[in-house]
Amino acid sequence: MPSDEEPELIWLRPEHSGRGPRPAHSRTSIARAAVTIADAEGLEAVTMRRIAAELGAGTMSLYNYVPKKEHLFDLMTDLLAGEYELPEQPAGDWRADLTTLAHQLRAILTRHPWATAVVTRRPGLGPNGLRVTEFFLAALADTPLDGSAKMEAFSQLNGYVCQFTDWQQRSADAGTRWLADMVRHLQAATATGRYPHLAEALAQSAAPPDPDAAFERGLQRLITALLAADRSEPSEPSRPNGPNGTAD
Repeated sequence: MPSDEEPELIWLRPEHSGRGPRPAHSRTSIARAAVTIADAEGLEAVTMRRIAAELGAGTMSLYNYVPKKEHLFDLMTDLLAGEYELPEQPAGDWRADLTTLAHQLRAILTRHPWATAVVTRRPGLGPNGLRVTEFFLAALADTPLDGSAKMEAFSQLNGYVCQFTDWQQRSADAGTRWLADMVRHLQAATATGRYPHLAEALAQSAAPPDPDAAFERGLQRLITALLAADRSEPSEPSRPNGPNGTAD
């Protein structure tokens, strides 16, 4: 039975009824004010009261446009997705297209350091987010991946970029003292001889690592894995040990 309740997803709610006077504000202007506040002071500073002050509006009036905080986050996420600069069509080289998307997302998250906390909460289903999703799927149109695998690949690519960017930001916030202490801790741990594999790995690693080079290496490995994975159904185990698990 259809419900008389308002849709939970803001994209299913009309922005305005079309009746009465022209609205004084818009979802876009509210989201833009919220992003400006978050850029300057962090996500914690984003409240309807602060947004209203930025817009010269009454706080309660903004709830007519954005009923819930979750709706505001959805609008902010979609506004950021509008910063992607995408060509009309993919280049035809899926590796190059996915690399472009990943680098653009990293740049967006770097410009808006608070954004990983919002982007990872809810999928971006607004108009800009759908435009980016469509581009990604078009880039993989000629690959053997089925629809589910393509959507999973999109989630995994975005997840990698978000996780790496968040790690890089947190490392920078921790400061050089934290890094120096970590180096001392690892040196003391490996000197005990109890961690020979860790000692070997650290001896072969650059110190300090180049974040850009590390990002690129991880990205290309991920893209290779996404496109090289077996698309067939998992085979039955040779022994009755139960089904093989698959990480989401």
